[in-house]
Amino acid sequence: MATFKPFKAVRPVPEKAAQIASLPYDVMDSDEARVEVAKHPLSFIHVEKPEVDLPEGTDLYDPKVYAKAKENLYKYISDGHMIQDDKPMFYIYRQTMDGRSQYGLVGLSSVDEYMDGTIKKHELTRADKEADRIRHVDTCDAHPSPVFFTYRHQDTIDTVVENVCKSTKAIYDFVSDDGIGHSLWLMDDPKDIKAIEEAFAGLRYLYVADGHHRTASAAKVGLLRREQYPNFTGEEEFNFFMTVIFPDNQLKIFDYNRVVKDLKGNTVAEFFAKVSEKWNVEEIPTGAAFNPSKLHQMSMYIDGKWYFISPKAGTWNEQDVVENLDVSILQKNLLHPILGIEDPRTDKRIDFVGGIRGLGELVKRVDSGREKVAFAMYPTSMDELIGIADAGEIMPPKSTWFEPKLRSGLFIHLLK
Repeated sequence: MATFKPFKAVRPVPEKAAQIASLPYDVMDSDEARVEVAKHPLSFIHVEKPEVDLPEGTDLYDPKVYAKAKENLYKYISDGHMIQDDKPMFYIYRQTMDGRSQYGLVGLSSVDEYMDGTIKKHELTRADKEADRIRHVDTCDAHPSPVFFTYRHQDTIDTVVENVCKSTKAIYDFVSDDGIGHSLWLMDDPKDIKAIEEAFAGLRYLYVADGHHRTASAAKVGLLRREQYPNFTGEEEFNFFMTVIFPDNQLKIFDYNRVVKDLKGNTVAEFFAKVSEKWNVEEIPTGAAFNPSKLHQMSMYIDGKWYFISPKAGTWNEQDVVENLDVSILQKNLLHPILGIEDPRTDKRIDFVGGIRGLGELVKRVDSGREKVAFAMYPTSMDELIGIADAGEIMPPKSTWFEPKLRSGLFIHLLK
């Protein structure tokens, strides 16, 4: 049984929504963030990456950074750029990319259900990244940006969402600089709210799709607040955190590709000889399509040429949900034994390139000499993601890349 609650969001007044909405903190660095606020002075980057309002070179974990985030957040409210709704409701957030739309519900999920496993995850988190987001949320006394969940789609939920979108007008409807469409509807009819709550109560699990650090940090802030208020009832705002939940059949996972800086002392010929022991290798003719087109097929770019590579039978455990992932097969049978990448989470010789950048980015990086070899992956599927989460397993790092990214600043959950 999954809890999903309506809440009173703080959100932009309609005429400011497009100016305020920003990409999340973890997809840009400080220099890129400064360029963004120069272009869009009202951008929510002032809260997501508040170092933009402090001297360059400021330690990103200095208490001043978190204090500036809080100051900037509440300035949006005091300046009238944002308001808080006067009654709890759900919100429907539609994103449109390349003609494909996905409809998410914005509401609150339960700290307890993150702790007891009703909310399932598929990635490990890093303590330093968690600590940063814990301080950010705790200092702001708010969840400034949502986390991205999914669930096994339900016709009942789809019907309610469709009816609200048909019968009411979107309060926000704009296209961001990257061409992504963003629309928001209010779901404030008590009958619709009840129908959504009951439908989610019938779900056994929810799944973290993207934002594992934000999810873990939000839950841990809730636990910290319980220590501060030992007489808590369980209904306080800090017992819940803000989520946008999309049905699994509307989401698209992009490929998450790999580039490696060197061949670990191998010549190209030696590298190919070692690869051929466990992989079928096929050179792709110039001008032919080189995107992987099926599971267990990958593309490799080296010395100005593309090759299809596929693992030979018996070189991995097809019955294991994690070992059957393409990223696991590549790691086990090539990256580790041949290129010496023991831990892709920490090894500085490997880098990861989101599929949204296209395979041309891999060519550019190898041809420039910055990297020696690139691997283009076939995207992980939603069924694989959910299957691994259901099995209580963890995906290898950088297995999934979701697009479009949720915008920050369109809805905020206050903890008081």
